[in-house]
Amino acid sequence: MAQKNHLYLVDGSSYIFRAYHRLPPLTNIRGEPVGAVYGYTTMLWKLVDALDKADGPTHLAVILDPPGGSFRNEMYDQYKANRPEPPEDLKPQFPMIRDATRAFSVPCIELPGYEADDLIACYTKAALAQGFDVTIVSADKDLMQLIEPGVDMLDTMKNVRLGREAVIEKFGVGPEKVGDVLALMGDSVDNVPGVPGIGPKTATKLMLEYGSLQAILDAAPDMKPSKMRENLIEHRDMALLSRKLVELECNVDPLPATLESFDLDGIPTEPLQAFLEHHGFKSLLSKLGGPASSGSSLASREFAAAIAGQSAPQKGTAAPAIATATLPELPPIDRSLYELVVTDAALEKWVAEAKRLGVVAFDTETSGLDATSADLCGISLSTGAGRACYIPLDHKSSSDMFAERPEQLSFDDARRILAPMFADETILKVAHNGKYDLTILERHGFGAPAPLDDSIVMSFDLDSGQHNHGMDDLAKLHLGHECIAYKDVCGTGKKEIKFSEVPLDTALGYAAEDAEVTWRLWRSFKHRLPQEGATRVYEMVDRPLVPVISGMEQQGILVDVAYLKKLSGEFAEEAMRLEGEIHSLAGQPFTIGSPKQLGDILFDKMGLKGGRKGKSGIYSTDVTELERLAKDGVPIARKILEWRQLTKLKSTYTDALQTQVNPKTGRVHTSYSLTGAQTGRLSSNDPNLQNIPIRTEVGRQLRDAFIASPGHVLLAADYSQIELRLAAHMADVPALRQAFLDGEDIHATTAQELFGEVNRDTRGRAKTINFSILYGISRWGLAGRLEITPDEAQDMINRYFERFPGISNYIAMTLELAREKGYTETLFGRKTHFPRLNAKNQNERAGSERAAINAPIQGTSADIIKRAMTRMGPALLEAGLADVKMLLQVHDELVFELPEGDVEAASKVIRAVMEGAAEPAVKLTVPLGVEIGTGPSWGKAH
Repeated sequence: MAQKNHLYLVDGSSYIFRAYHRLPPLTNIRGEPVGAVYGYTTMLWKLVDALDKADGPTHLAVILDPPGGSFRNEMYDQYKANRPEPPEDLKPQFPMIRDATRAFSVPCIELPGYEADDLIACYTKAALAQGFDVTIVSADKDLMQLIEPGVDMLDTMKNVRLGREAVIEKFGVGPEKVGDVLALMGDSVDNVPGVPGIGPKTATKLMLEYGSLQAILDAAPDMKPSKMRENLIEHRDMALLSRKLVELECNVDPLPATLESFDLDGIPTEPLQAFLEHHGFKSLLSKLGGPASSGSSLASREFAAAIAGQSAPQKGTAAPAIATATLPELPPIDRSLYELVVTDAALEKWVAEAKRLGVVAFDTETSGLDATSADLCGISLSTGAGRACYIPLDHKSSSDMFAERPEQLSFDDARRILAPMFADETILKVAHNGKYDLTILERHGFGAPAPLDDSIVMSFDLDSGQHNHGMDDLAKLHLGHECIAYKDVCGTGKKEIKFSEVPLDTALGYAAEDAEVTWRLWRSFKHRLPQEGATRVYEMVDRPLVPVISGMEQQGILVDVAYLKKLSGEFAEEAMRLEGEIHSLAGQPFTIGSPKQLGDILFDKMGLKGGRKGKSGIYSTDVTELERLAKDGVPIARKILEWRQLTKLKSTYTDALQTQVNPKTGRVHTSYSLTGAQTGRLSSNDPNLQNIPIRTEVGRQLRDAFIASPGHVLLAADYSQIELRLAAHMADVPALRQAFLDGEDIHATTAQELFGEVNRDTRGRAKTINFSILYGISRWGLAGRLEITPDEAQDMINRYFERFPGISNYIAMTLELAREKGYTETLFGRKTHFPRLNAKNQNERAGSERAAINAPIQGTSADIIKRAMTRMGPALLEAGLADVKMLLQVHDELVFELPEGDVEAASKVIRAVMEGAAEPAVKLTVPLGVEIGTGPSWGKAH
C-alpha cells in the first residue's frame, strides 16, 4: 500500500526568534552576526532528520513572513504597530536564514502582502484537498484555528503534538471558534483591539453561553447592565474588525509554489556543505560527514551564485522558492475551448467545478443597458484560463416569431442549479461592473451573488486617473487581447439585431470570452492589490458598496409626472421671455444656441471686448467667457446664462424625466458608477441627479418633482461642510479644528481671522475663500469669484495662509508627494494618479495641481459617505427599521424614503451611522456634522 502523503509546514518566523533567543551572540569567519542563523540551522536540521526517521513526512516547507506589512495593515493601520523593531544584530541574519533553508533543499515560501499564517492556511487547505495529512510546526495560537481531522500542530520546544483536545483545553472551545475568542480578547502583541475588559476567561464564558461572536454582540443590548455590556455595545465595530484581523486568508490563488515541490528526501550534501563552509560552521560540517571535499569549491561557487540572486535548486517542479511580484503566464485566450451549456447535467458540472475551485467569474447578456428594465438572455461562467461557457436562456433563431427556438435551458432549471451557487458563501463570485449583473440576476430570480469581487472596481482602486476601466480597454492593456466587439456580433444601425437573436455559436464566443477576461483581470488585480497598497480602500470602502448600489438602483425614486409637465411649460414660457429680451438687446433675432451666431452677435455686431477665436475660427462663448462679460456689466451676457440654464434643465430634467419613468415600477432609476469620478465620488447617469443646481430656486423646484409614496416622507441627510472639517484634520489647522469642536460658524471664524470682523460681506467672502483654497484656486480664479483684482486676491490668499499655516503646508506637501509618487492618497489609502502633473503645458500642469490639492480631501469625503452607505442597511435593520429605504446619494447627501411614523427613530440611526462612518479605520480630530430634513418631496426635505 502506498505511503500516505504527510505535509509539514514550518512557521519560520517562530523558528527564527526562538533560535535568536536560544543562543548567545555569535559571529562567522567574516565577523557577521550569525547566532540566529546557527540556531535556526541546527533546529531545522534536527527537524528534517528526526521527522524523516520517525514519522516519515513526505513533504516539508518553511513559511516566512515577507518584509513589510500585510493586507491587514490596509484594514487597520495600527495592526502590529506596537511590535518593536527586530534587534539590530538580527536584521542582517534574515537573508542568511533564507539561504540556510534553501541549503537543505527545503522550499522557503513567502508572499508580499500575506503573513506566514495565511500561506500556512492556504497550503493546509490545498493539501487536505489532495488527501494529505498536515502537521503545522508551531505553537502559535492563531494557527490553532486550522486544527481539524487530518491536521495537527507540533510544538518542537515542548516536543508535544496539539490536536482538538489541546485547543479546547487552552480556549474552552474548538478550533472553529478560536477566531471568535481571539476577536473578543484581542492581542496586545499584534495590536488586535478586541473588546476592552474582556480576557480569555470572559471570552470563553461568553462563547459557551452564546455560541459565536455575532451572537454575543447581537445579545449585548439585552444583557444585564455592566461595564462588559457597555464595552460590547460601544466596541462592536472593533470586535468585528478584530475578527477580520485574526481570520486566516486561505484563498490565495495561485500559491507561490506547488505541493509537489515540497517533496522531502533527507538532508542533501550539497548545497548544505557549501553553506556551512561559507559561514565556518565546523561542528555542523563534521556532522554532515567531515571537512569539505575536493568538490566543495564548486559547491561554494553555486552557493555564492544563489545568494547573489539566483534560485536554489528545487525538486519536483520548477516552482520558485520565493514568490515574486509576477504571476505565472497563462496561455493565450482560445475561444475554441468554450462550451455551450444547454443541459442540466452540463451546467451541474460547471457548478461542481466552481465549488471545487472556490471561485467563478460570471457575466450576463441582456437586451439592453438599463439593468432595471433589461431582459436576461443568458449567463456566462469561467473558472480559469481556457475554462468558460455560455448558458443561453432566452435566444430565438431569428426575428421571425414562428422560427423554432434553439435548444437551451429553461429559466426554472437554470435558477434551480445556479441560485445555490450564487448564494454559496464558500464560492467567490467575480464580475466586471458587478452591480449591473447583480440587479439583472436579482430581477430574474437568481438572487444576488455573494461574496463578490468586482474587477472594474479593483482596476479603479489600483489605477484611478491612469486610464479607462472598461473590459475591452483593460483586456488590451493588461492581457494584450482584443475582445470581440458588440457591434461585430449584433451589427449596427438598421441591421442591428437584439442579442437574443444572435446565433448561439456566435453568442458563445462573445459571452464566454467576457467571463474568461473577467477571471483573468481579477487574477491579476487580486495579486496587485496588497502589493500596491490598494487592499484597504477596496475591502473597506468600495467592494462592500457594490450590492448597496445595486439595491438603490432597483429601489428608484417616485416622480410627480404631472408636476414635471407643469414645470416644463413654465420653463418654456420663461425661456421664450428671455429669448425675446436677448434678441431685443442684440438688436436682431438669432439662434441663441448656435455658438457661431452668438459669437458673431457679441463680438462683431455689438463690438464687445475680449472676444477670442479658436482653431475653428468661431468665437468662444463658453460659460467662463459669458461670466466675464456679465461681471463687466454686459446685460445680454447674464440673460444668455439664465436662458442656457433654463433650457438645459428643461431638456435634461423636466422633459426627459417624464420619459425615464419605469412603466413597471412608476419610478425613475438612476444608474450609479463607482468608477466615474477620479477622486472616488459616485457619479449618476440616466438621469444624472447630481447636476441639479443646489442653491437656486430653479433647483429647488426640480427637487420638488421627486416625491414620497403615500404615507411616506423623504428624508435628506447631508454632511455639513465635510470637506472643511477634513481639511482641518488633514492639514492640522488648530483654529478651524477648535471651531468645529465648539460648534461655531466656521465661515464666521475665518472672517474674524482674515478681516478682523464678522458681517454679511466678510462672512460671504470667507465662505468663498474657504472652499476656493481647498480647490487650489489661483489668484485670478479667486479674483473672479470675489470681483477684485488679482493682486488683491493674492493678498487675501497670503493672509489666509498666514492665519492658517497648516493649509499652506498641506498644499505644499501634497503637491510635493504627488510629484514624487505620481498620485495622492486619501485617509483610507485611495490613490488618484495625476500623469499630467509634470506636463510642459502650463494649463495642463496647473489643472493637475489644483486637482491633486483637492483629491485627498474630496476623496476622503467620498470614502466616508460610501462607508456610511454600506453600514446603513444593517444599522436600520438592527433598529427594526426595515421599511426605511436609501434611494439616492448626491455629493455629501443621502436621501431616504420612510413611513411617516419612523422619522424620529430613523433620524437617530442615520445620524449616528453617518457621524461615525470613518471609524474605526480612521479617527478624526473633528466631529462630522449631519443636517437632516424631511418632507413630502426632496425639495421640501431641505
